[in-house]
Amino acid sequence: MAINKVYRRVLTIAGSDSGGGAGIQADLKTIAANGCYGMSVITALTAQNTLGVTAIHAVPVEFVAAQMEAVLSDIGVDAVKIGMLFSPELIRTVAENLRKFNIRTIVLDPVMVAQSGDKLLQDEAIDALKQHLIPMAALITPNLPEASVLLGRDTFTHAAIEQAAVELAAMGCANVLIKGGHLEGGDSNDCLYLGKQGRTVILPGERIATRNNHGTGCTLSSAIAAFIARGAGIEDAVRLAKDYITGAIRAGAEYTIGHGHGPVHHFFRFF
Repeated sequence: MAINKVYRRVLTIAGSDSGGGAGIQADLKTIAANGCYGMSVITALTAQNTLGVTAIHAVPVEFVAAQMEAVLSDIGVDAVKIGMLFSPELIRTVAENLRKFNIRTIVLDPVMVAQSGDKLLQDEAIDALKQHLIPMAALITPNLPEASVLLGRDTFTHAAIEQAAVELAAMGCANVLIKGGHLEGGDSNDCLYLGKQGRTVILPGERIATRNNHGTGCTLSSAIAAFIARGAGIEDAVRLAKDYITGAIRAGAEYTIGHGHGPVHHFFRFF
């Protein structure tokens, strides 16, 4: 029998969420829901549920490198999504291995700030992110607190977001998506800056009333990577992913799970 089918392959490099709503678990659900074959490189284990994180166990950097070598040397990838990387050493190791295999279809979700506003990375790790990974990425997807940390100033106004996206692109990343979920008001508009075209696109979004918003950033960035793996350009991939996350949030709002902030419904198109 002739073998004539191939998968669109997406690798997620991120931490594990034992509660299933964010991190590796959300990424793999999203990748599958959007028609791709998902693989994982786990950077940390967390004891986590809808109420929060109770413990974190970091994976040794050498073992992260071994996971990357195993996947990239055999299966290969069409796109890579990167989530939170907790140390400068880990950031450098991930960047070195991506360069080794000449991978450029990278969606970087620079997870640095918790929903509480607390910084999750030390300054040294943020500097390493700017130096080693941001210039390699095809797209970075910071929210407003993360954009503020990267730029060292407040970006929490509609007027400031477009300029912030341009300045972030100057760090070496061709394209920047700043997520507007932290803006005040009834809308949740995102700003996409396409560096090669020098063009800014405002992507309207509705603000859905729900407490089930855990893992939205992970889900969006993974969906973008999946659509890139399937051949979409950056703007189309972002638009398709935004439609997907909006549907997942809206469907997830109807469910009750746990006692805190539940997940979005990653498989709302299927059940």
